[in-house]
Amino acid sequence: MDEQQPVPLTKSAPAPAPKAASAPAPASAAPAPVAEAELRASDADRDRIADILREALAEGRLQPEEHAERIDAVYRAKTLGELEPLVRDLPTAPTRGTASAAARDAESGWPRSLPESENLVAVFGGSTRKGRWRVRRRTNALAIFGGVEIDLTEAVFEQQEIVIHVVAAFGGVDIKVPENVSLRGSGAGILGGFDVTTYEAQDPDAPVIHVTGFAVFGGVEARPKRGKRLKNLRA
Repeated sequence: MDEQQPVPLTKSAPAPAPKAASAPAPASAAPAPVAEAELRASDADRDRIADILREALAEGRLQPEEHAERIDAVYRAKTLGELEPLVRDLPTAPTRGTASAAARDAESGWPRSLPESENLVAVFGGSTRKGRWRVRRRTNALAIFGGVEIDLTEAVFEQQEIVIHVVAAFGGVDIKVPENVSLRGSGAGILGGFDVTTYEAQDPDAPVIHVTGFAVFGGVEARPKRGKRLKNLRA
């Protein structure tokens, strides 16, 4: 009788080792706060610094040439840090929370205007602003294959500092101002012309018009109009 052969025992496969718990993802680091000097300057910030420079000119702390250079730098400034050095040596420091430019105008006798800016656009056409009209604190003129005409000889000035920002591309912008206001320019012509006839009025309280911007394959011209003067600088 044949003997029964023993059945070999098979070993079971070892159980897989438990997976280690994954470490929690590190929380994303919060962005570092932007320093105040690196904050972008607003139009109100530039107007406030311009008011301080105007007062320094009226008090004899700045010469007209120095005032013109600093005003040009004011309207080219991009950050608060670029504005602060322009008044660092003057008695009034540019602190945040001070009275706005509109409030300073009201205190100095200049009436306060409601809108802050106005846009003039000419695209394959024309846009004209002339006659008796209330000039805003800032006027933006855009001319693309068109022309913009801005005549300030009969305008009503409700602020002392006026900015006209111009962009002319294959177009032109023509600006006429009275003879008894200050006219300043800081712009560039790129294969085009940016011609501003600078002039400093004898009256320190006269309006100051700053023409900024650029012209690309176009032209910008700003000049006093002969024989045209404001009879009342504040009306």
